[in-house]
Amino acid sequence: MSRSQIELAGSRILITGAARGIGALTARRLAKNGARLALLGIEPELLERVAEECNATWHYCDVSDREQVDEAVEAAVAELGGLDVLIANAGIAAQLPLVGGDAAIFEKTLAVNTLGTYYLIRAAGEHVAHPGGYVLLTASLAAAVHVPLLGAYSASKAAVEALGNTLRGELQSYGARVGVAYYAELDTDMTSRGFATKAAKGSGLGGHGPIPVAPVEPAIDAIEAGIRNRSRRVVSPRRVAAILPMRMAAQRVVDTVARRRVRKALDIARTETVDFTTPQGDRSRT
Repeated sequence: MSRSQIELAGSRILITGAARGIGALTARRLAKNGARLALLGIEPELLERVAEECNATWHYCDVSDREQVDEAVEAAVAELGGLDVLIANAGIAAQLPLVGGDAAIFEKTLAVNTLGTYYLIRAAGEHVAHPGGYVLLTASLAAAVHVPLLGAYSASKAAVEALGNTLRGELQSYGARVGVAYYAELDTDMTSRGFATKAAKGSGLGGHGPIPVAPVEPAIDAIEAGIRNRSRRVVSPRRVAAILPMRMAAQRVVDTVARRRVRKALDIARTETVDFTTPQGDRSRT
């Protein structure tokens, strides 16, 4: 193993959004490889179940609440005796027409995806600022290529990409590295819930068009490899790696395709009631 790599066995790893989806699957994979985990999330029953499977500690934490993040990170670091890897995975999405849409969706999306990532960096960054330390921030292909109805999500993930690129420069002198993860539409709760709307079906997104939803297991493989190698970029499916350098051309393609059906989808979206991909109801803290 080279000096730039991480040995997962014994590594102290903190994961947000670990109750379901990519977060839970990543936790199970890392635990299988001997990592010591602290898990954060807002669904206590699911989170506790994952923690038990992974022999991990867990804390209720709404990442959009800075005080909760500070307290959860402090507790997790104390339990683990330090921190080697930080995975900012918590995120939500909901369709939103920018014109005539619900402003509360935009605000909540940025609060969780963008501010939540910043609060985590702010609280935990000093603990991974050491040789061998690694931070993986979850952006999305939506950070680079922007489609109708996902303006809030795209804006939030573009900001996460910017945070990752900035943090990389700030931590490199400490010997720590920073990666940004870019996923397309994967077979997760986020995709199935987010695109199970009448407007999404009419837009051709989320597997309703010519591009199929990708399996999630290769994404977990990519995350594991990314952590081991402290990679600058993690992508899944593989085609995302080819799209990212061509983002301006890809955006033109999206704009052209969107002209065919976006007007009807927007009309539907303005009257359709939607939920976030992860329930955001208030819960008592555990």
